Amino acid sequence: MHNNNARPLNLLVLGGTRFLGRAVVEAALGGGHQVTLFNRGRTNPGLFPEVRTVIGDRTEDLAALSGGRWDAVVDVAGYDPQVVAKSVDALHGRVGRYVFVSSLSVLADQSTPQNEDGEVLRLREYLPAHEEYGARKAACERVVLDAFGQQATIVRPGMIVGPHDPTDRFAYWPRRFARGGRVLLPGDPADAAQFIDVRDLADWILRCARAGLGGVYNTTGRSMPFGAFFDACRAVTRSAAEPVWIPSDRLLAAGVDPWMGVPMWIADPDCAAINQVDVSRALAAGLALRPLAQTLADTLAWDTSRGGPAAGGEGLGAQEEQRLLSELAG
Repeated sequence: MHNNNARPLNLLVLGGTRFLGRAVVEAALGGGHQVTLFNRGRTNPGLFPEVRTVIGDRTEDLAALSGGRWDAVVDVAGYDPQVVAKSVDALHGRVGRYVFVSSLSVLADQSTPQNEDGEVLRLREYLPAHEEYGARKAACERVVLDAFGQQATIVRPGMIVGPHDPTDRFAYWPRRFARGGRVLLPGDPADAAQFIDVRDLADWILRCARAGLGGVYNTTGRSMPFGAFFDACRAVTRSAAEPVWIPSDRLLAAGVDPWMGVPMWIADPDCAAINQVDVSRALAAGLALRPLAQTLADTLAWDTSRGGPAAGGEGLGAQEEQRLLSELAG
């Protein structure tokens, strides 16, 4: 049904107006595909006026989609296995492929590098939902795989970056280097960094739908040294900034949160390999990654056009950076 790569697809996107969903819709429209959106109409309403939008709440009722048929559905906003089960039940027999966007957070062991065959987390009923993100995503994967079998595609991204990122984890760095001065760099230059441009992820999702690629795929970028990432930030911004490396143990001793208390820095030993995930399966199946310099330049241009970070971003405040530099670097 999906082997003719030249034939435009008829796609259903659950969500589709925020970050990854937005990129999927933009890529689909750019490729001449037909798109239907199903969402509550609350986030960026009217973003795609040319696209048919069906208003509904997937947590309650998908009856508004009854009667429709699509080549594939792309589920970018499934977090609760019971809610995903409603979507699976409503769409079974009416979509050719179910592409579910999961997360690398499903991996049970993040202390050593993993591929797609690694054990996934299991739900523990006694924990609150916000502490079970990875386990809930893993349960959602199982719901989709059980229902769709070979017509299921599970996409497991890591950190997603690029224009329209609602967090400030990635945009912080090109913006910070562009500002200049002494820049606090966390950890060690050899520490690993791993992420994927949202547009590359969107293109991969469409490739899966178009070519009928089933199964589970770790879908993030190649692992790279933190030092190389920061060198790229300096090069793109032509920055004269002075990098100041602060080892992780000193940051932790100063009370910095080990989970991105400095953007993109993770110092939790249980997550030592979170940025060394094996992505060879997706690369062998055609995942294409654009140059880092392009992602940095485009992200900085977007960040500049919006006037800097949104309130509640995940950057490192200038005062806090200065305090840490003063206390830890002399």
